[in-house]
Amino acid sequence: MSVTVRVPAKVNVQLAVGAARADGFHDLANVFLAVGLYDEVTVTPADELRVTCEGPDAAEVPLDRTNLAARAALALAERYGIDPAVHLHIAKDIPVAGGMAGGSADGAGALLACDALWGTRASRDELLGICAELGSDVPFSLVGGAALGTGRGERLTPLETGGTFHWVFAMAPRGLSTPAVFREFDRLGEGLDIPEPVASRELLDALAKGDPDALAAAVSNDLQPAALSLFPELADTLAAGRAAGALATLVSGSGPTTAHLARDADAATEIAEALAASGTCKHVRVAAGPAPGATVVAPQR
Repeated sequence: MSVTVRVPAKVNVQLAVGAARADGFHDLANVFLAVGLYDEVTVTPADELRVTCEGPDAAEVPLDRTNLAARAALALAERYGIDPAVHLHIAKDIPVAGGMAGGSADGAGALLACDALWGTRASRDELLGICAELGSDVPFSLVGGAALGTGRGERLTPLETGGTFHWVFAMAPRGLSTPAVFREFDRLGEGLDIPEPVASRELLDALAKGDPDALAAAVSNDLQPAALSLFPELADTLAAGRAAGALATLVSGSGPTTAHLARDADAATEIAEALAASGTCKHVRVAAGPAPGATVVAPQR
């Protein structure tokens, strides 16, 4: 028997970042929106735990036990006293090291797939607890839709969305390290009074109404200055998106992928074509959100 789980990418429509905590993390007000770019994780019984990967930039994905999919399988197996002898195969379509939670998606996908394969019947709260141990973005990858993440992003409150939001994502020619971006955020903020992170009421209202113009006026990312400091060329991609008619442009999460909000599906296609021709990015993808979280799509005997 094998089990396949499909799990979405995310864009942060708001990422408010507080000062560094004593444990090195930062308190966040992180408004996640899942979008329709997906990885699929297939879990099959095997002689030992192993990971394989295919798809764009698959060569950049670690195949050892540092992979979040492997860590998820090990965590669930340890909790239930199960031998984690499975083959985890990741079919990647979410950009690697792109600020769209591709690794986190694989962790959530593997966790749900192993739960189904092993019949552990872990509760949703149990699964979310394991996700939170694996990483700040992993719980949202399990849940999907739209949510406000607080703490370091792992404590989720589901959010209402009143419509579909259309996006164009421009992939950069190289990656950015999330820890490096946070270190740069801390460096840029030295000596400044950094406020407590709070979700924007205007942004939450825009999501609830499904209003792309209102959402465009409210999107923000406190990590964007740090990402631009480390990768100045991203400013050219953001400018190209605005010139192509995007309602708003921002760095997605810690980057380096940039997100361009379109009025509708036709506008997204036009923006994507302009960005692809601009010479400012590696390639572009069009996706809409909200999208469902991790979902079992193919249990096979």
